[in-house]
Amino acid sequence: MTIQPNNLPWESNLLGMALEAFNHRTLPSIATLDSNLLSQAYRACEDITRHNSRTFFLASGLLPAEKRQAMRALYAFCRVSDDIVDRSLSADPMPALNAWRSRSLSAHPSDQDLVALAWADTRLKFGIPLGYAEQLLNGVASDLTHCSYQTFEELAEYAYQVASTVGLMAMHIVGFSGPEAIPYAIKLGVALQVTNILRDVAEDWHNGHLYLPLEDLKQFGLSADDIAGGKISPRWKKFMRFQIERVRRMYAEARPGIAMLKGDGRFAIAAAADLYEAILEDIEAHDYDVFSRRAHIGALGKLRRLPEIWFKTQTLQDVTVWFDK
Repeated sequence: MTIQPNNLPWESNLLGMALEAFNHRTLPSIATLDSNLLSQAYRACEDITRHNSRTFFLASGLLPAEKRQAMRALYAFCRVSDDIVDRSLSADPMPALNAWRSRSLSAHPSDQDLVALAWADTRLKFGIPLGYAEQLLNGVASDLTHCSYQTFEELAEYAYQVASTVGLMAMHIVGFSGPEAIPYAIKLGVALQVTNILRDVAEDWHNGHLYLPLEDLKQFGLSADDIAGGKISPRWKKFMRFQIERVRRMYAEARPGIAMLKGDGRFAIAAAADLYEAILEDIEAHDYDVFSRRAHIGALGKLRRLPEIWFKTQTLQDVTVWFDK
């Protein structure tokens, strides 16, 4: 199976990283874990997902039961990984992150570590390449040493590590046609992460990070001082329009990959993509003010969008799915 070449250097770079992990995957196996303990572990992951991400909880709820609980175990793994860095009270979270890396990548974690248990069961049951989890943890760790990114290419690599890897792992849960689906998952992950970055400019600045590419800021006559001041200037609006146009283009280029997913998972993935993209509309509707408010789509707005998203997924032409658990 050949994969279509990418047009931009950053895309080729990220595809190489993804294929390296994919080609070193191990065959799926079932973890021999106590069923009652596993049920408790998956409930803990469900609670974490419900509490931290309404959009992901809603989208994952559109999956069949086994895939739904697996997707929420994936989310909980990612959430715990992020929180070790973002919410740590320690001056140096790296030892805690390294300890979590060891536990979360183990096929036989402690019975006391519910998230690691559910994640081990999910990873083994669905044959998720360990390399993707390792790449995600590397991306999370980079937040301890990188406070900004000079170019979009550098930012895209970070976005791949912390977001595209999630999509690549999710594909193994949903089921997909083969490696030709990988570039689409990569691009969707970058689009989702850049959407997060555009939404969370003020929060990230408060936490000591500026994820907006410094090269892009300079191109529009902006600097870190403009971010610190939070002024909605004409230059800021032009900058944001440029960023939103680029990320929308990535969403559009990623969407054909949804047809490469197994039918019972397309609605959930399409919903996650469309509901996240709608955040861009909210940013525009509030005149690009991401400093005094956090852009979001309310529960009613999400529910209103679901019928149209469902209809679009029903009109997709089926692609034979061979890479399934």
